[in-house]
Amino acid sequence: MRLQHRIVFAETDTFAGWPANNGVWRWESEILAGFTTGPYVVGSGHNIGFPQENRLARSVDGGITWRVETPANYAGSETALRVVTSPLHFTHPDFALRVTGDGYHGNTEKRGGFFYSYDRGQTWQGPFHFAGLAGLPQLDGAEMTPRTDYLVEGPDTCLVFLSARAGNRWGADRTFCARTNDGGLSFQFIAWIVGPEDPYRAVMPSTVRCSQDKIGLRRAQASRLPISLVTALRRRDMRETNGECWLDAYVSHDAGAQWAFLSRIGETGAHNGNPPALAALQDGRLCCVYGQRDTRRLLARYSEDEGASWSAAYVLRDDYASVQDDQDFGYPRLVQRPDGCLVALYYWATREHPHQHIAATIWNCPA
Repeated sequence: MRLQHRIVFAETDTFAGWPANNGVWRWESEILAGFTTGPYVVGSGHNIGFPQENRLARSVDGGITWRVETPANYAGSETALRVVTSPLHFTHPDFALRVTGDGYHGNTEKRGGFFYSYDRGQTWQGPFHFAGLAGLPQLDGAEMTPRTDYLVEGPDTCLVFLSARAGNRWGADRTFCARTNDGGLSFQFIAWIVGPEDPYRAVMPSTVRCSQDKIGLRRAQASRLPISLVTALRRRDMRETNGECWLDAYVSHDAGAQWAFLSRIGETGAHNGNPPALAALQDGRLCCVYGQRDTRRLLARYSEDEGASWSAAYVLRDDYASVQDDQDFGYPRLVQRPDGCLVALYYWATREHPHQHIAATIWNCPA
């Protein structure tokens, strides 16, 4: 497995992080990734001060080179939420959706909301309400803590994967899915993926639609099989200060109406663990990338059975070295290029760039 590491954004005395909190989008070989920056200030959690700014990095050559953009009216602004008055066109060829919420970097909207773009993220409209979700019994009194995770189903239809926490309790997040059938004018609560009755934190889903071309099956056979949705979730035992952290996979065979536990993907270490980045590959496999904080490594695992089981971990990076010798890295997003190579976006630190910065790793998929 041949690895290429690229610098996406790095500045001295600046902390840059959390692609998973912001999102990634791809159009052929063009990749757009979100991240957050702030002055490097040593603190008890992340070494980032204020002001913090959500930014975008764009590559038009499949992740080899990058340019940084800060478009107007992008996520993180304090603009009041609005109501969508004209249906969105989700299948527009240059469409992008950016979800915002409360309790993570650069975003403070307790009700949750979204921005959208029709020009590959060069300009944005928003923020807008998730109309129809506020006041539901399932979400009564809860703060919305979603990141960007959605699947377009048609011109007017989109499934969004969101999270909420009850009682303003950090770490109480649980994950659900909602759908709009009218271009974002309204949203319906569909189902909990992990509900309030579950004892562990469940947040930051990364969801894929599995290919009908199943591994080991002829195309004619595969076309008769139902399409599955698989999501990977960040998990943590909140009963202890540094409770166990790991990743779980869940599956739905009915377009999100019901979800079932599928597998435990891997361990993410202490220090609050790490979220997953899941991708459905061209050959039918799944790939999940995540940070393992105890070992200071960025890892990838593959599944040949739609998330029911996972390969041994492949090490993508193990050269982490930060100014404060902390374990603050990862939060990846993942895409596959048209040529089959994978591109992971994440934050990292090295001896050459000891302040946390945004990096990309490009590799060819092992057979």
